[in-house]
Amino acid sequence: MTEGAEAAPEMPADAIERALEATLFASEEPLSVEALATHLGGLDKGAVRDGLAALERHYAKRGMQLVERGKRWHFETAPDLAHLLRREREQVRRLSRAATEVLSIIAYHEPVTRADIESIRGVQTSGGTLDVLMEAGWIKLAGRREVPGRPVIYATTPEFLDHFGLGSRRDLPGIDELRATGLLDPVDDALDEALGGDDEPDGEPEEDFETASQADQQSPSDA
Repeated sequence: MTEGAEAAPEMPADAIERALEATLFASEEPLSVEALATHLGGLDKGAVRDGLAALERHYAKRGMQLVERGKRWHFETAPDLAHLLRREREQVRRLSRAATEVLSIIAYHEPVTRADIESIRGVQTSGGTLDVLMEAGWIKLAGRREVPGRPVIYATTPEFLDHFGLGSRRDLPGIDELRATGLLDPVDDALDEALGGDDEPDGEPEEDFETASQADQQSPSDA
């Protein structure tokens, strides 16, 4: 740690904001308050939060915005300008109905085991379905449940929150909200089942549907 970094805990507010701004612009991945405080030489976490709040206000109406996803902060393109940065080939993820159901169950009930998922769906869940969601970066292994057999438990990731524009799982919409906005189709049944509705066997034909990724939100380091 340099001499300048050692003096960081006593930096004035405007200097803290500039240091946070520079660190986040240069970072290749989102950073938590704890990581930022450590990077800036053990800066007080309260001072880091105050600095982030000030930067968030400063960038609120600009082309780049400072956002928090899953308790980690990063810069991204303002939503209303994202269409300007679309790549020529838009990335598209294809999820089967089974994968959509499993993702919904994990998001609304995490942490869950495979047995929990199968209990809610009423049918067996293939390992391939979970693999697809893990490869997409939307779910992860979150440890093991301390019961006989110590089964693996699954949870969603910060990438899941970022992809769907959620600050945290508290922002997940309810069934009534989705129906009111017309956003439930074509995952109506999947979400109903995830929240305790009727189940349908995996054996019936599945309809593939596309969940196009949000317009690429480039960080300054990618520009």
